[in-house]
Amino acid sequence: MIDIEQLTDARQTVLDELLAWRTEAGHWVGRLSSSALATATAASALALVDRHAPEGPRHRRLIDRAVAWLVAQANDDGGWGDTDRSCSNVATTMLVQAALHLASAAEVHGDLLQRAEDYVRREGGVEGLRRRYGRDKTFAVPILTNCALAGLVPWSEVAPLPFELACLPRGVLRMARMPVVSYALPALVAVGQARYGHAPPRNPVTRLIRRAIVRPSLKKLRAMQPASGGYLEAVPLTSFVVMSLAATGRVAHPVVRDGVRFLYDSVREDGSWPIDTNLATWNTTLAIGALPDEFLRQEDEGNRLLDWLLSCQQRGVTKGDSPLFAAARESGNGDAFGADKKGTVPGGDTKGTVPRAASGGWGWSDASGAVPDADDTAGALVALARLARAAEGDSPLFAAATGSGHGGVFGADKKGTVPGAVRAGVRWLLALQNADGGWPTFCRGWGALPFDRSGTDLAAHALRALNVWRNVAPKEFRRAIQRGLAYLARTQRDDGAWVPLWFGNEHDPGEENPVYGTARVLLAYRDLGLLAVEPARRGVAWLCDHQNTDGGWGGDLAGVSSVEETAVATEAVLAATKNPVAQTAADKGLGWLVRAVTEDRHRVAAPIGLYFARLWYYEAMYPLVFALSALGRGMEAGDG
Repeated sequence: MIDIEQLTDARQTVLDELLAWRTEAGHWVGRLSSSALATATAASALALVDRHAPEGPRHRRLIDRAVAWLVAQANDDGGWGDTDRSCSNVATTMLVQAALHLASAAEVHGDLLQRAEDYVRREGGVEGLRRRYGRDKTFAVPILTNCALAGLVPWSEVAPLPFELACLPRGVLRMARMPVVSYALPALVAVGQARYGHAPPRNPVTRLIRRAIVRPSLKKLRAMQPASGGYLEAVPLTSFVVMSLAATGRVAHPVVRDGVRFLYDSVREDGSWPIDTNLATWNTTLAIGALPDEFLRQEDEGNRLLDWLLSCQQRGVTKGDSPLFAAARESGNGDAFGADKKGTVPGGDTKGTVPRAASGGWGWSDASGAVPDADDTAGALVALARLARAAEGDSPLFAAATGSGHGGVFGADKKGTVPGAVRAGVRWLLALQNADGGWPTFCRGWGALPFDRSGTDLAAHALRALNVWRNVAPKEFRRAIQRGLAYLARTQRDDGAWVPLWFGNEHDPGEENPVYGTARVLLAYRDLGLLAVEPARRGVAWLCDHQNTDGGWGGDLAGVSSVEETAVATEAVLAATKNPVAQTAADKGLGWLVRAVTEDRHRVAAPIGLYFARLWYYEAMYPLVFALSALGRGMEAGDG
């Protein structure tokens, strides 16, 4: 049994620290780990801009700082990992090699590069890189392009990406079975052009077609660039675009200019870059879900959170003919709201620069490069319901969240009972559901590559969101829930676990994270009142069986417990405490978290986050917000 006083003290400690992370505006931004992969690509991009700029080098200071940071991050085995807490991997190591060569630092750091070369050779070199990504060329081809630009691999090793696909008519693009995932269309264009410019195809017809399509595809690339200059706010993706265009003589192109501006805006004081600008929307919705009712009931706090969260909702499209919009439109998101006469979705981005999917979804950040996705839309809907439930029935916050207080901004439905923001979000999420019953990240129907497919963590989160707003679309809700549950039952592993798409664990033999995935799916069964069904019982049993001897949870191979995995697993088994085994596991998990807080280990973030194309990250807020949620549930269970 857990001492309630110790539990209360631990929760208060974590709560105070989480509140200290708030911005002056009242929401949370968090802090993503610095990334060797992102820093290497940024340094390469700036070095190539300097190399091809007619006015000469202008970015030397930034490049030198990046090189110094990278040199300090080398692991003992000669390689580099994505973060300072990550194991070495062949992709990041090859990118660091390329960056040091392009930055004219190879001679100074010859010994370091030799150790890196030995590591890459042990990992299989180019073939090892291809094995890491399989059929997905989203990052394998850009990485090899970066290496070819540095003279480390021949251009014959770089697959020619068919950048002409970016100019396909709407409706055809989705069926083109692209060699890169849907979100990587900018890389398809820019990297494909770099390969074409340095090693044109031998077939004269293909060569003529691609020559003719260069200019139109550049227009598409420019249309996809957000106001910030950063594609998806992602440093690696933006850097690949910048270096590819710079290397083909387009240093003065607006895409390069704005991409460089993004790199300057996102660099850190120590000379490093994170993989993305921030996860502000995601972190804020997680925090709302973890905060105690008494905080959310404060009118000023609740209203500030509500206003900020609603301001992050995506509200339409501007480029009806852009590839990114076509991908979203063909997924069904556009049709859910009806097209206007011009063939675009009603509503527009007032900035007039970023192609958007149909109104209603949320992205991971409030920055201009974020695009709507299933996980963040579900998170926002769950957070809005949490704000409504926490408020008193006659408070302005409750009226705004459940009545028409904010409906006028987005358009209320005829009955005036559901704010237009919630209604649009629910319909956006319903329209995104795949034919297999699960939910993808961005676009329905893009199933050729892993990060375009349905994910168990995405499906579970979507089911939780639809459940809390089930009265918005009751008929659609019932069918979506049934299909979603069938998908989860079908994707459960034989041993009872679920594997998520967007989280992993480097200590797991397959770099998967069944602890996180199983816990998140069980929270959906909990919210739906279905913990007694067979898949849920098997999932609870799996979590209990895989608890580490110290009471925490983590990677299966090394048995290393982390705050994040212990917290989500503890919260999941807490819901099943009618089961004596689950009760014991929950008590041990809570004990582990309390000890972690007492020993000041609760701030140590683990690199369990998977970004695009299996890039590892950690987020400083994750251990705090996950622990607060679990400790709060533990206190509720104790009170009960």
